[in-house]
Amino acid sequence: MDISPQTLLGWVDKDKQGKFTQVKGKVITQEQMELARARSEIARLKMEVDILKKATAYFARDLT
Repeated sequence: MDISPQTLLGWVDKDKQGKFTQVKGKVITQEQMELARARSEIARLKMEVDILKKATAYFARDLT
């Protein structure tokens, strides 16, 4: 499930305002919202790890 951070933030804002109860006719539960947040965070962390791995390889090559 690829959810952009902007979409997720929009959902969170609507939830805080009490306006977020359905998406395309389906009721969204708190658990589903939390799952979406967790998936988004995991994707972000994976991207950060990948960047750090590339940076480590780049700087390790410079030292030799």
